[in-house]
Amino acid sequence: MEVILKQDIPALGHVNDIVTVKDGYARNYLIPKGMAVRATESAKKVLEENSRQRAHKEEKLKNEAEELSKKLEGTKLTIGAKTSSKGKIFGSVNTIQIAEHLQKLGFDIDRKYVSIKEDSVKEVGEYTATVRLHRDVSVEIPFEVVSE
Repeated sequence: MEVILKQDIPALGHVNDIVTVKDGYARNYLIPKGMAVRATESAKKVLEENSRQRAHKEEKLKNEAEELSKKLEGTKLTIGAKTSSKGKIFGSVNTIQIAEHLQKLGFDIDRKYVSIKEDSVKEVGEYTATVRLHRDVSVEIPFEVVSE
């Protein structure tokens, strides 16, 4: 029996995949649990139309992310932190502080999409943060940690 998956199922497929499974598996497990629907002709047409619309929306979001990445490329942040006389930071610089500095510059970026390559920034110096704007679009932002 052909079914359209409503969610990712390990070793079977991903969302919106049309897969062939045994009748009992589909009728007794996948369909009652809401993991799949029967792949009738009308369901396939609806899936195709939804995929077309989703692709259009995805294209629009990707273009917006690329425009934002072009604006972010020239950005360099300077983050002040309280330090000891040897340059060690009391605490550490994390993604929250980078997101706050980006918001001060007018970029509305959530801290969940910011990552720092180093495990933790605990010394004064220059580092790089990666901002993921879209699944396919990310930009690296250099930042410098200075003593206040």
